[in-house]
Amino acid sequence: MSISPPIRANSVDGAWPDMSDTAVHIENLSVYYGHTKALSDVCLDVAAGEYLGIIGPNGGGKTTLLKAMLGLVAYCGRVEIFGGPPQKNRPQIGYVPQFSAVDRQFPITVFEVVLSGRLDPGLKPFYRYSKKDKQIAEELLGRVGLADVAGRRLSELSGGQFQKTLIARALAREPKLLLLDEPTASVDAVSRQQIFDLLAELNRNMTIILVTHDLFAISSQIRRLACLSGRLVYHGEPELTDSIVQNLYGCPVDLIAHGVPHRVLREHGEESVNDDCGHI
Repeated sequence: MSISPPIRANSVDGAWPDMSDTAVHIENLSVYYGHTKALSDVCLDVAAGEYLGIIGPNGGGKTTLLKAMLGLVAYCGRVEIFGGPPQKNRPQIGYVPQFSAVDRQFPITVFEVVLSGRLDPGLKPFYRYSKKDKQIAEELLGRVGLADVAGRRLSELSGGQFQKTLIARALAREPKLLLLDEPTASVDAVSRQQIFDLLAELNRNMTIILVTHDLFAISSQIRRLACLSGRLVYHGEPELTDSIVQNLYGCPVDLIAHGVPHRVLREHGEESVNDDCGHI
């Protein structure tokens, strides 16, 4: 299946921007875990300033794609972050892992978690945080609405407070690119709205890539959508057709979203025409 490439952010009259306007460039990316292929020949360009959502079935490679952008997995192909390899430009990336990937019983306070985001790789023992480090951590706690719980342990937080803590930590290095892996999967409705409001604000100054199963994010937040099921099934506007969903999940699927604007599924009609590589 091939999809015609949409106009990218910052383009003029549909022209493709110079590569200097590209936050993420992925070319023929494949990832193996042992003999199991997690990703196959994924090609993707994400423009600087974009807000990209990634959806797909469990085991479809969404987290693996984020880890490739971070340089945390071995891969075949090419991955560039702001024109350089992930390892070189890692300080420009903020990462919010899945809720279940972090030990909430670790004896550390909210403030200390956010402050740890200021650490550089390869620091010597007995590193002391600077006054600026502490000031940035305090400002971020205020920005995400956690100033009043800065001294609490992680185990004392609600799901929403914990996710906001992880987002604040990811922002501590003042990144240009923010990667989030299902940040609203274990939070209540109020916290979910607060997190999405925060992401919309952050997108004014940074590129955001969001892995999600949340139809609210798909329908009302993100600007572009990538559908991943071991390979890139679709990229483009945040609207899904029946055929895209069937290609993504391998069978007919009903998407039901109560109270969500109906932009998720298009009207039945003419399908988009395809391009082989998945440019955003």
